[in-house]
Amino acid sequence: MGLGVHQGLSLSRIPTRHGVGPSRVTLPLGPWATVLDFLLERMPDISREEWLHRFSQGLVLDVNAQPLGATQTYTPHTQLYYYRHIANEPVLPQKARIVFEDAHLIVADKPHFMPVTPAGRYVQQSLLVQLKNLTGNDDLVPLHRIDRETAGLVMFGKRFADRDAYHALFRDKALHKVYEAVAAHNPSLELPRTHTSRLQPDTLFFRTQEVAGEPNSETRIRLLKVEGPRALYQLEPVSGKRHQLRVHMMALGLPLEGDQFYPTVLRGPDAEEDFSNPLQLLAKSVAFTDPVTGEAREFHSEMRLSIAL
Repeated sequence: MGLGVHQGLSLSRIPTRHGVGPSRVTLPLGPWATVLDFLLERMPDISREEWLHRFSQGLVLDVNAQPLGATQTYTPHTQLYYYRHIANEPVLPQKARIVFEDAHLIVADKPHFMPVTPAGRYVQQSLLVQLKNLTGNDDLVPLHRIDRETAGLVMFGKRFADRDAYHALFRDKALHKVYEAVAAHNPSLELPRTHTSRLQPDTLFFRTQEVAGEPNSETRIRLLKVEGPRALYQLEPVSGKRHQLRVHMMALGLPLEGDQFYPTVLRGPDAEEDFSNPLQLLAKSVAFTDPVTGEAREFHSEMRLSIAL
């Protein structure tokens, strides 16, 4: 089967396998004789043996969802799809748990270290793939994200027709989200307080920094409990910038326990995990009026930090 363009065929028409949807590649102009030659050059971290295995297992497809052979002639301006596979994928120490499910929505309790969607070394271990395998619903889509290092509640839409309504909750700030965090205790810091600042990407792609300028982020901070030199804090993000809570707490001189990126980078995003030292940040609760059913919703995580109420 060739790589001819099939107009109107969407990515969603390509089937998932073991809960994993395919990645799509548009083939540029180039000197490659075969599709395999292109893939080997563009993705050098994947060995020839691994690509040959994927071809033999029917894991490289054309736009008609037909398997391609390793000797398929390279045709620019066409598309192919391939399924990610991680050999010897690490097993995370905890599984996710479904907190709530109805015909429209799933709310899951995510452990620390688990990505919401496939990323890096984690595919089958990601929250989305686990939920697809558990429910058999390939239409699941995350309605928002939390950091891989953060534990707690994540919401998923079950039906395509409902996605815009649920996404509007986040766009219009119509949810009340509460996080808990553990950091040092500073008795001289006046709390509760609201911290605002302007956040932008750092020179390190995986970090965020505060800069001068009009604030674009806001977090309400309250002290919940003190245990010696440490404390449990309640954090309520009004905005939803990347790493906002971690950066705001650091700016107050209270970097979160277990944070590998702030204030100092202790490990790169692809370094080995230290499961004994999770980031002490938890998406504890979320409350909103369901835009599809009209019901009042409030959900609470059962995950716990090293200090808890």
